[in-house]
Formats: sequence, C-alpha cells, structure tokens
Amino acid sequence: MQHSKLASGDWSKLSFAEQMGNIGSEVGRSIRWRKKHQKKLAWQAFVRSSELLWLSVDLAKQEPCKLKELTRMRECWFDFFAFDNQYCSTAESFVKYFDAFAFLAQKRKGL
Repeated sequence: MQHSKLASGDWSKLSFAEQMGNIGSEVGRSIRWRKKHQKKLAWQAFVRSSELLWLSVDLAKQEPCKLKELTRMRECWFDFFAFDNQYCSTAESFVKYFDAFAFLAQKRKGL
C-alpha cells in the first residue's frame, strides 16, 4: 500500500470532501499520464486512487449515502480506466466531478 500513513488513521481525520478531493488528485494524475501515453505512471496513479477509494468505502460503511456515492463512482472510474467504458464516461466528467469536492473542501477551510 502506498498510502500507509493515511491507512493508519489519518484518512479518517479528513472530511468527505477532502477525501474525494485527494482521490480526485490521483484520478487526475491517471488521466494526464494516460493522455501522455505513460501507461506505467497512469496505472500507478490508478492504483493509488483505488487505494484511497477503498479507504473511504471502509469508513463509509455506516453511512449509506456516502457508501452509495463512493461505490457508484468507483464502478464508473474502474469501468472507464481499466475496462470497456460501458458507461461512456469521459476524462472531463471525472475532472469536473472531483473538482467540485476539492472546491468544497477549500471553501470549508476558508482558502
């Protein structure tokens, strides 16, 4: 696991918006590396995004709305990046989706 410090408890200290913003950072890296035809780097960022998603899913097990949001998003992300893109997602749709969470997290922190 590449996010061992976060897995040891720091991830649970972040708000949902902060978690999603951080996941979005890795998603964005995956997309950018893929566009540059850097398959290995794109895959590594995808793995990191997956790890963060699993951490968030684990924390959200007692919160049905968050859990539903995370599992649906994870399904779409995995389908887009690693499978056949049956949902017809776009790189732009993921960037837009995660940017909203990053914006909310920054707004709540007063940045």
